[in-house]
Amino acid sequence: MESLAASFIGMGLAAAGLAGSGVGLGFLFGKAIEAFARQPSAESQLQKYVWIGAAFVEAVALYGLVLAFIIMGKGG
Repeated sequence: MESLAASFIGMGLAAAGLAGSGVGLGFLFGKAIEAFARQPSAESQLQKYVWIGAAFVEAVALYGLVLAFIIMGKGG
């Protein structure tokens, strides 16, 4: 029974990365909108970096989700 409880705790901790990803995306796009509002002419230059950053943040979220599913499969 202790192993099952530990796997549930591990799944919850791994899924907590999804919340961090949501905060990170909100911060990323919020700051991007501020930058575009301050300097509209630089939007085309900054836009590619925003999307690259969003891809990295989403990759971390997917790793957390996959890790939670792996723990769920092993916890049995």
